[in-house]
Amino acid sequence: MFTFPPLVQASHTGSQLDRSVVTGPLAPRDYWLFESGPVRPLALSHDGERLYVANIPDGSLEIFAVTGLGLTLVGSVPVGMEPVALAVSPDDQQVWVVNHLSDSVSVVNVASGTPFVEQTLWVGDEPRDIVFAGPGLSRVFVTSARRGQNNPIDPLLTTPAIGRANVWVFDSKNTGDGPGGAPLTVLTLFGDSPRALAASPDGSRVYAAIFRSGNRTTTLSPATITGFAKPPPNDSAEGVAEPTTGIIVKFENGVWRDEIDRNYNNRVGLRLPDLDVFEIDAMSDLPAEVSSIAAVGSTLFNMVVNPVNDSLYVSNIDALNHVRFAGDSNRANSSVRGHLADHRISIIKNGQVQARELNKHLDFNKKNGDEQDRNTSLSLPMDMVVSSDGMTLYLAAFGSSKIAVYNTADLEANSHVSDSANHIELSGGGPAGLALDENHQRLYVLTRFDNSLSIIDLDSRQESEHLALFSPEPESVTRGRSFLYDARNTSGFGNDSCGVCHLFGDNDALAWDLGDPDGTVQPIPNKYSGESVGNPQLDFTFHPLKGPMTTQSMRGLPRHGPQHWRGDRTGTETHDGETLEEAAFKEFNEAFDGLAGKQEPLSEEDMQAFSDFAMQLTYPPNPIRKLDNTLTNTQKFGKSLYMNGVNRSNGNLEICVNCHTLIPQGGIFGTTGLMAFNDQPGEKDFKIPHFRDQYQKVGMFTSNNPRNEIRGFALNHNGATSINATFS
Repeated sequence: MFTFPPLVQASHTGSQLDRSVVTGPLAPRDYWLFESGPVRPLALSHDGERLYVANIPDGSLEIFAVTGLGLTLVGSVPVGMEPVALAVSPDDQQVWVVNHLSDSVSVVNVASGTPFVEQTLWVGDEPRDIVFAGPGLSRVFVTSARRGQNNPIDPLLTTPAIGRANVWVFDSKNTGDGPGGAPLTVLTLFGDSPRALAASPDGSRVYAAIFRSGNRTTTLSPATITGFAKPPPNDSAEGVAEPTTGIIVKFENGVWRDEIDRNYNNRVGLRLPDLDVFEIDAMSDLPAEVSSIAAVGSTLFNMVVNPVNDSLYVSNIDALNHVRFAGDSNRANSSVRGHLADHRISIIKNGQVQARELNKHLDFNKKNGDEQDRNTSLSLPMDMVVSSDGMTLYLAAFGSSKIAVYNTADLEANSHVSDSANHIELSGGGPAGLALDENHQRLYVLTRFDNSLSIIDLDSRQESEHLALFSPEPESVTRGRSFLYDARNTSGFGNDSCGVCHLFGDNDALAWDLGDPDGTVQPIPNKYSGESVGNPQLDFTFHPLKGPMTTQSMRGLPRHGPQHWRGDRTGTETHDGETLEEAAFKEFNEAFDGLAGKQEPLSEEDMQAFSDFAMQLTYPPNPIRKLDNTLTNTQKFGKSLYMNGVNRSNGNLEICVNCHTLIPQGGIFGTTGLMAFNDQPGEKDFKIPHFRDQYQKVGMFTSNNPRNEIRGFALNHNGATSINATFS
């Protein structure tokens, strides 16, 4: 089992938790788990003789010879860290590899006797996808976030109403002679970080999709909704009044509404156009955006164009975060239990969006799903390929360990049916990449759970071979990964999983109101900042109606204390030498029923495996800081404020680091897990949070004259604090 040496040690006196901080250095790690999401990890050469595979954990490009007998490994080329997407040049001379963690593209020469990286191109932060398009398919398009050490464009982190999605365009014949190459242009799209790309068959158009694009929901703070009583229930099961919290509203038909259709238009300080997919003219002297499409889904995974009728297919999920509550919710009329999101393919044609639900068979009026539901459902739809005649679409259902096969005419007519007879079962879980070999009637599938290749015989629709790729991942990673994503095993209907909200172990850029109307108040055993050791405030309580809270990342859990915004996964019951954080994580086991509708928790063995995996999830390095680790003048000033304090309008000096502790050598990055005394409405009794993912939350700015913005959630536990908020 992978563990850190304990930094936060727990001892118990009754129900009280005494926590002391040990500032010892981190132990060396044999493997760093970044869990980058695969986008386009397989590519077949145009002559059909080579299959290229992005080996994500190994940081390499694997090269297979394709023959009538199957696949033979003929080469492996080291590239950057966490390669997630590939594209083969039109002449089959090069393979371009997107390195998600290295913020780069490796151009691999595969025409020589020994393949090698002939150039490395620098792009923006966390690049994800790549396609060839434009005149003679000579241009290369790459998606990335508008930030990062290699980005020549000012990220303008405090500027409202701008796009933060970049598409880098390179001339494949003239990439530039200097270090990192030189792009032909860098487009900025009005969205958050982008993911998928697709090109029209003639290369004249490129489509770019926003990853966590949202769904026109936002949180209003308690102060903003003064005068609006929250819909009932307003107390716990034993009658204790709920704390002051905000509310999630959704923009529909020109009105910001809550669950009982009240109008909040004069309370919302921003507009959300929810632009999801952008069309780019790839043929002009400088490629440029020509149109955009809204309301495609809340999380967009992959795209593909039908080569015959030009329909654009977008695999996505659409979150139901505007629905309140979790669990059985007997005292309320709503709950997301068993139905966190819809899993879909959205079809874009003639500028119109038509969403196609993949789980038509599910009846969410039932309290619980059954085995037939789970075997028929599809979860986390990702990579897709379409046959050359345009008639068949193959879909990788990442959370279902299967490939779904659709007649495209039925899909477009919405006459498709949910039928497991049209699914191809895989022996390895997490199908993440597809390559269609029509010459041999095969489908190649990268299964990410075990980092392997499956060969599918399309005539029999059976897996004929399963080939393991080299992987440096420890067994604890491969053993525990499935519990994050596997909806068949972890949900009641076979549709939902932890990975639906915690995308690749991170967050979904949304807030959810997941209180339990049937719950009772519970004492807070956690220690507060400034308390004497062994004196927790037992008169303080966790209320079951907790209000909206943004999804938190599962990365970087060790050494950061109790979990959740409120620290209500306390880790008080540690066993067999486990850390507080491991014990706290295991308390989430109840969510497999309360959220995913599984009806029962995972076994102790399975939850241990999941915990071992989760404790290794790691944040990437700071994408804003320069590569030489020096600070800009603005960053120096910010550090001074952080370390020396800020004078509030009431005259008090608040020193950030006193609560948001930094001990990098001890693995502490913004909190030691203590609770905070805070008398602000809606913010009482919360765990002191870390700041490691704040760069992901830029893009929501509010004002008295609402502007178009790209995000509906920003800072604080509920996401209601605008980026342009100032200390007062």
